[in-house]
Amino acid sequence: MTAHDSSRDRGRGDAATCPAVFIAAPASGQGKTTVTAALARILRNQGKVVRVFKTGPDYLDPLVLAQASGQPVDQLDLWMAGEAYCRQRLYEAALNADLILVEGAMGLFDGEPSSADLAALFDLPMVIVMDVKGMAQTAAALVAGLVGFRDDIRIAGLIANACGSPRHRELIDAALPPAIPLLAAVERNANLALPERHLGLVQAEEIREDLESRFEAGAKALLAEGLAEALLQLPPVTFAAAPGGAMEPLPSLHGRTILHGHTIAVARDAAFSFIYQANLDLLERMGATLRCFSPLTDECLPPCDALWLPGGYPELHATPLAANESMREDIRRFFATDKPILAECGGMLYCLETLTDYDDRTHTMLGLLPGHGAMRGRRGCQGMQTADLPEGPIRGHAHHRSVAEGTPEPIAHGRRQRHPAPGEAIYRQRRLTATYLHLFFPDNPAAVARLFEQGPGQTIETEESHGCD
Repeated sequence: MTAHDSSRDRGRGDAATCPAVFIAAPASGQGKTTVTAALARILRNQGKVVRVFKTGPDYLDPLVLAQASGQPVDQLDLWMAGEAYCRQRLYEAALNADLILVEGAMGLFDGEPSSADLAALFDLPMVIVMDVKGMAQTAAALVAGLVGFRDDIRIAGLIANACGSPRHRELIDAALPPAIPLLAAVERNANLALPERHLGLVQAEEIREDLESRFEAGAKALLAEGLAEALLQLPPVTFAAAPGGAMEPLPSLHGRTILHGHTIAVARDAAFSFIYQANLDLLERMGATLRCFSPLTDECLPPCDALWLPGGYPELHATPLAANESMREDIRRFFATDKPILAECGGMLYCLETLTDYDDRTHTMLGLLPGHGAMRGRRGCQGMQTADLPEGPIRGHAHHRSVAEGTPEPIAHGRRQRHPAPGEAIYRQRRLTATYLHLFFPDNPAAVARLFEQGPGQTIETEESHGCD
């Protein structure tokens, strides 16, 4: 019997227990994702079930972590998704996982709410990953400062990343506070790091074989340190189910979920891949049939009642997007029928008249929305915002390194989480809704149903939710 098989009885009523660790860091770029992926691969290789979560509105890291763990990876964000959603996801994972890993975002105290807030709320022990290149005892001093900054978090140890030598390790270990062990020291090795580009990590699908070699190299390095075994020995965490489940009541019409019988075409390929699995799950729970297609390679849309063009990297694939004239023409015909279209960030750029890439080449796009998109340098826009749509408010976030110029007057702007200045513009052309914002659908299922429903002006009722599927 595997550890996974024997753990299935840990659920007791509305609570479940499971070993769990929060992987945090003092800043971005310390190697959190590399370490988390390597840990997940160790356990997967041992036949154990490891469930990984990513803090914040991140699309790229979860794809990498899903490949490493062989399990789906959900985003946990207290502002965008809410406490009940996060609580329910952790509870469901604890029912059958051997270990839960939650990877933080940025530095552990950065943001409101921060990684530390999430860890404190669910009583998750934190392990600090720190790039120790160029320092020794100072690394211990930084850890001591993190430990003492708040009294509601538990720090279980340090993982020293980019460690230069056994002597380097000894110096750090000797200087650490007695209660904070050095759990592992990872040598400097370029073969372990994960490739990056302008919005974060390179998409997993593009470098699948390369990632596999990096996962295995990282797993080998951490296996020698005994890190996975040490984490499995930590006292298990008890996860309570969210009261009533994590989902809002599902919108319905005449006793059936509002999207029952609707088919929604979802663009999904190398150009359009910034998709929350939670969004897909919600659409299906509301009765929609989802049909994925590729604007890069398919000649036409699948038969559908609504269209979703999510974010991604259209700037990297602008040439084949522009060359696929049959797809562009079919989407234009769909737009002319006044059926719903949601275009987010990269999807919005695709809807503009032209897109100029990083090499200053201009490509013809769909032309559904007047305006021209252009990529810019490393500086960009990001942040949590609420999209105040006519259908209702939906929380989400923005993260882009492009500008859209010559666009029409927006119908609204995003409402920033903590700043009074207007956020991202929200455009409406016929039934097209276009914005830089990436929406988190479970925040307001009724508004999402109104956004995708085929006919305007229907009265939406609500049914009681039966929790998460």
